[in-house]
Amino acid sequence: MTKNNCTKRSMLKDKPLLIGLVVHGPEIVDSGYAAKIIEILQNYGEVKARLGGTMGRTAVLDAQLESIIDISQKLLPSQSINKFVEEGLDIIFLINYGKSSLTGHTFGFKVWNNCPVNTPLIQIERPGEDDGSLVAWSSDLEKFAVIIAKELNLEMINPKAIVTEINSKSRCTQENLKSYRKIAGVSPKENLFVNGIVVGKSTSSEVTIVAEDGIIIGINGGEIKGHGIQKLGKIDLRKSIIKTGLLRKSVVKPRVLESLNKCNSSLNVALLNHAAEDIYKFKNMDMVVTVGDDTTLVAADILYRFNVPIIGITDGDLDKVVQKGFIATGSVIVELESGCDDYVGKKILFELFNGKETMKIENIENFKNELIQIINNTTERYNIKYK
Repeated sequence: MTKNNCTKRSMLKDKPLLIGLVVHGPEIVDSGYAAKIIEILQNYGEVKARLGGTMGRTAVLDAQLESIIDISQKLLPSQSINKFVEEGLDIIFLINYGKSSLTGHTFGFKVWNNCPVNTPLIQIERPGEDDGSLVAWSSDLEKFAVIIAKELNLEMINPKAIVTEINSKSRCTQENLKSYRKIAGVSPKENLFVNGIVVGKSTSSEVTIVAEDGIIIGINGGEIKGHGIQKLGKIDLRKSIIKTGLLRKSVVKPRVLESLNKCNSSLNVALLNHAAEDIYKFKNMDMVVTVGDDTTLVAADILYRFNVPIIGITDGDLDKVVQKGFIATGSVIVELESGCDDYVGKKILFELFNGKETMKIENIENFKNELIQIINNTTERYNIKYK
């Protein structure tokens, strides 16, 4: 498909456009604009919507839009766009609700850079806000972009102006073995996520992450979180996905789906020790053991929608990553001494799960007792909270 193909089709009134919509993040859904934009675009052709990102999945479920927005796969925004390109769609929209226009435009620019050449991409950013905007990353879509911008009362932003602003405020440089990545649009006291893991907290609006030989060694303008750095391991700082603030800011009423009727005599239990993993693959489990404070908070909140209780192994090192978290009835939270959750998690993995991610059990209470016994054999200082 070429750029001209899109322009030609838009001129054929008897042949509607094939429009792809990539929804990124929970805020664009929680705000109601995802549904509104889909409704507007349907006036111009057939719309296929798919989620790009992870946290937006929960928002789509809460909004009961899963029959309209495809959340069946865990895809990056650029991967979702690439699939639309392969499917031969005429125009692709990327809709996002960043916490500022700068962070939103920076995100869009990075996605655009990861797209195939000649991708017909338009970004809608922060609709409903005073600085809401529309960006025609593909220049030959400007005429159509103007029409949509007027319908949504958004300002058209020139991509060249965005690139200039990004280059002045956010960049990655290399000096000897050290890499420096300046983060745009940060506010003080925000969580700093690298590839889904909290690695620190900002102390100012000027933040630069420093890595040496692939390991983060410092955060200028922020406080480093050693436990998170250890979990993260070696990375390519230039290509890493960096986010700041909360994973989901909106306070919403969670939608709880009906539980599946399970007739099996045995029960399925899973172990989750990384918040950046695909938590949704455990939605049909009978129970999930989560290791780490943030992992427990995020997993419990998501699995609450599927009535899946958790056993959370925590050590009090909690970063507030969602505005308000939920937890299913029957869950258990075990609070250990600081720094002990990973060690205990490994013992549970090898002594109870035999090194595997999932296992079958006959009785939940017996399983809980076995798990508590492993903890008791490891440390005498822990506290149990039943939910």
